[in-house]
Amino acid sequence: MKKILKNAIFYEIYPQSFLDTNGDGIGDFNGIIQKLDYIKDLGFTAIWMNPCFDSPFTDAGYDVRDYYKVAPRYGTNDDLKNLFSEAHKRGLSVILDLVPGHTSYDCEWFKKSMLAEKNEYTDRYVWTDCITTLFQNVSGINGCLRGISDRDGCCAVNFFSTQPALNYGFANPSESWQCAVDSEAALSTRAEMLNVMRFWLSLGCDGFRVDMASSLVKNDYDHAATIRLWQEVFAVIRKEFPEAVFVSEWGEPKKSLLAGFDMDFLLHFGPSHYSEMFHMKDPFFSPNGQGKAKEFFINYLDCYRQTKEYHGLMSLPSGNHDMERLSYFCDETQMKLVYAFMFSMPGIPFVYYGDEIGMRYVPNLTSVEGGFFRTGARTPMQWNNEKNAGFSTASPEKLYVTQDADMNRPTVEKQLKDSNSILSEVKRLIAIRRANEVLQETADFELISDDIPLLYTRTLGEEKVLVAINPSETERVVPVKGIKQAEVIYAVGQQANVESEILTLPAFSATYLSVK
Repeated sequence: MKKILKNAIFYEIYPQSFLDTNGDGIGDFNGIIQKLDYIKDLGFTAIWMNPCFDSPFTDAGYDVRDYYKVAPRYGTNDDLKNLFSEAHKRGLSVILDLVPGHTSYDCEWFKKSMLAEKNEYTDRYVWTDCITTLFQNVSGINGCLRGISDRDGCCAVNFFSTQPALNYGFANPSESWQCAVDSEAALSTRAEMLNVMRFWLSLGCDGFRVDMASSLVKNDYDHAATIRLWQEVFAVIRKEFPEAVFVSEWGEPKKSLLAGFDMDFLLHFGPSHYSEMFHMKDPFFSPNGQGKAKEFFINYLDCYRQTKEYHGLMSLPSGNHDMERLSYFCDETQMKLVYAFMFSMPGIPFVYYGDEIGMRYVPNLTSVEGGFFRTGARTPMQWNNEKNAGFSTASPEKLYVTQDADMNRPTVEKQLKDSNSILSEVKRLIAIRRANEVLQETADFELISDDIPLLYTRTLGEEKVLVAINPSETERVVPVKGIKQAEVIYAVGQQANVESEILTLPAFSATYLSVK
């Protein structure tokens, strides 16, 4: 296992919303540097930073204009290099968000690709050969651009219409305009993305979270060609940077780990049922829980077996920049139980900035930078009770996203002083996890009950911990065969106890019990 991933806990930073140090209403690299001690003191070991490359920001930086230059609003390339250096001084790692599947329509590559005259970028993107030829029933393409230049043809887009799809070839090409995965054009795109990786890894980046990692090869229904592509990419890049970490946005560890990624995410869409646990109205971790842990664990256990088979990991995040915040669905008590769950599961936990203090989702905001409903989960970080909650010295109307206006909004300053706060609980849980290898990423997992109470064990050698979580409003008493005594190593709410193979679990509580 990579050194970065051993006993790791990641903190996701949305850079434009973290801390503004120059008063323009937008967060920057120097703001992140100022808060590295805060991140380290909480116990996090690594940072995933959302896109920071030069961009027109029609999709929050997921529309890259120049892969080799950071967005000026965040600083310079040297500033980012300094961020890597300052993080490393504190024992923190930093992975960047890589978007290999598409660029911005304002990218110089695309501008040259639109030219009628043949050039080195003509085939850098996926184009049909005629303005009337559309992408009908082509897997991996979500629309097209046409009539935008003198060049004949339509250009595929991956997500928004501002994001033309880069050309990595087609699985089993069937039209004259579809090139093969091993064609000169597709290999050229791949070589350029390898150069992008080399560039940032050489400056001190520790790896990448890869956006839409399964989307590269088109018409690749079983992802076999995309898996081979990544295997070939990793065969090259890992020789040069053996400790670099690659985390996929894929949601299918059987494919992503086989492709060579170190870790995959449990996604909030698709078959995971992740949202039913704590990201829906009345989730499992609610007293009126409508979410079913049973459905979640059917998929989770399958994914867990795959991580064992392919020697990789799976991430369980508190949330991310693409969904409503955890606090939108769970109150403070429930959030503490969610964190007790997250920090006792296999794989590596990811905490989205602000979730550690229960920052609120702000509904009905006007969309900013392609956020739409997601904008309310991307509001500026709340540090203290000063102007703009300590995020920026700019006038409030100049903040790039409207801040939570409630004067009772949670802040880091308040919660650091409160031993019963969500932040204090997160810090305590991180310390418990990092001190007990049996709770960390690779220790064995066995599900005992997928109902209420939720029961499972983590085992490493002779060590075994029983995790017992009761999100309901009534005490639960259940048999635990073979467990006659146990020592409590962590509890939130009233702690559970075991006596004569009977577990008594108070309402709204979670307990970790070291089994003797």
